[in-house]
Amino acid sequence: MPAPDPGPLLACPRCDQGLSALAGGGWACGPCGTRFPLVGNIPALFADPASTLGEWRNRQQFAVESHAREAVRLQAALSGTTLRPLARERLSLLQQAHADQARRLQELLAPLGVEQRGGAAWATHLALRTRLPPDQGLTTYFANIHRDWCWGDPENAASCELVAGALGGEAPYPLLVLGAGAGRLAYDLHARLAPVLTIALDFNPLLLLAMSRIVAGEPVGLWEFPLAPRSLADQAVLRTLSAPAPAGPGLQLVLGDALRPPFRRASVGAVVTPWLVDIVGEDFQALAGRMNRLLPAGGRWVIFGSLAFGQADPTARYSLEEVLSLVMDAGFGEPEVREDELPYLCSPASRHARRETVVTIAATKAREVPAPARHRALPDWLVTGTQPVPLLPSFQEQALSTRIYAFLMGLIDGRRSMKDMARLLVEQRLMTREDAEPAVRSFLLRMYDDAQRDGSGYR
Repeated sequence: MPAPDPGPLLACPRCDQGLSALAGGGWACGPCGTRFPLVGNIPALFADPASTLGEWRNRQQFAVESHAREAVRLQAALSGTTLRPLARERLSLLQQAHADQARRLQELLAPLGVEQRGGAAWATHLALRTRLPPDQGLTTYFANIHRDWCWGDPENAASCELVAGALGGEAPYPLLVLGAGAGRLAYDLHARLAPVLTIALDFNPLLLLAMSRIVAGEPVGLWEFPLAPRSLADQAVLRTLSAPAPAGPGLQLVLGDALRPPFRRASVGAVVTPWLVDIVGEDFQALAGRMNRLLPAGGRWVIFGSLAFGQADPTARYSLEEVLSLVMDAGFGEPEVREDELPYLCSPASRHARRETVVTIAATKAREVPAPARHRALPDWLVTGTQPVPLLPSFQEQALSTRIYAFLMGLIDGRRSMKDMARLLVEQRLMTREDAEPAVRSFLLRMYDDAQRDGSGYR
């Protein structure tokens, strides 16, 4: 059976209008004129694909260069004449692994070069108030790739069992896994429930490019660097990532933003949000409204994860009871809830492993609710440039800290002592006599620690 065409389900993440397939691949929105390219064979349905892919390319360069720099630093350490044999073996393994990982990442991420960022695209990105979360690098969830496609069978099987049960063991059309990560849950659900179409959406191209190859039956080799290696050989382990079998027809990967999902209203039969709702940069109440919009009456929403809300706003750090109430406020019937303890990221090469109490919530759409406003990641004053920049308390604190840090950096001339610098702080009325020397010591200690981490410190 040929794979179904996802086109009728897709919508422009800018204007919500339908998309048309382009002859050379990719999609286009007629009303707003936006073109959405392919990254490899994966459609990139970001609100501003040019600048978003440009951001990812910058992060690609950072990830590759980080491994290359570490390889150089380790090579320098290997030149020492007093190294013990086991230390030399360990450093040699790590040096080769980092150098090889840089090459492997560059090759895997080569499809990111399909779109070049222009000057106007970044302005558009700002105008649309979209951006990548600053704390999300390409390798933020790197361990998940190894868990999903190498050593995590017990974790993967337990997760699939719970989510499939929450879906009633049925094969909705289509099934959307929103925030699919490295994709094993979407793959397993597609194999187990056999829906005509399963869509795995994530915004990280590394995760989806790896998944794309793996589910097509092509093993991928990547190094794992465990946090707490069990042995010298576990300092760096070259893993072969593979699927149990190639995915059946109808597993579609999409690069996109879960907060601007590129789908028509009521276009998916069920949506699964694994380990997502508590980490996105949007209040859960608004996110629940977006899930309502995606589903028809009777559609199913499954929330799966730890519900460890860590938002800066304390009012948005919801308890389980609040989450259930907000789900019902968003037009869903009374949710079904269960809690289970599961293994989580238990690499056989690492001494770090844990068990999580995971919540599975299943809710059925009962009624329509007003759609939330389009997600805006940036405030107006930052976008337009014409409004006053608010004097936020954090800005005031940072301004004072920056002034003091800049002053201290200017005092480092190779001649002044720490006490000399503290005395000048007092003379400039930047700090009291009691606070100045401890503050200078703390600042210099942080600078020293940073220097040690990047290998450029004075010893």
